[in-house]
Amino acid sequence: MDFLSKFRALPLGLALAALLGSAGCQSYLRTSDRLLGVITPYKVEVVQGNVITSEQAQRIQTGMNRAQVRDVLGTPLLADVFHAERWDYVFTIRRPGAEAQSRRVVVQFTGDQFKSMDTGGPLPSEREFVASIDSFKTSRNAPPLELTPEQAKALPVPPKPPVVEAEPIGPTREYPPLEPRS
Repeated sequence: MDFLSKFRALPLGLALAALLGSAGCQSYLRTSDRLLGVITPYKVEVVQGNVITSEQAQRIQTGMNRAQVRDVLGTPLLADVFHAERWDYVFTIRRPGAEAQSRRVVVQFTGDQFKSMDTGGPLPSEREFVASIDSFKTSRNAPPLELTPEQAKALPVPPKPPVVEAEPIGPTREYPPLEPRS
């Protein structure tokens, strides 16, 4: 076989290698899916924006200025130059083991004064929000953090340490007065 005929067979060989390689990839993907069904990789928790709870929304009153609203709700995710009278608070969270959440709150101003707030439905309380993102459900199995009055009375009384009036340890120094004597 001469050199030219070998060169013509090269594209056919490359095409055959690519075909076999892609078949191997497909087989690998099926195997890796079975493996990943048992071993799951770490998935990053993605949080964007500010969560706004019903407690925060209740603190907002008509007539508050922009700085006061920002103190309560935080900095808006979107303050558009073309819609200066409107702030958009968008919140999204994707956490492994918990359902993805997305909320949008629109705050309207008249000049510098708060006018209205559109929450798009009921906002969760702080406790409801924490419970919704608790993918480990540890709060149900955790022991209480405070003692009941009966448990506090059952605790032993700690002994009082003895009061010892000891002399200071180390050399004592006499310092001259701060003001000169007259």
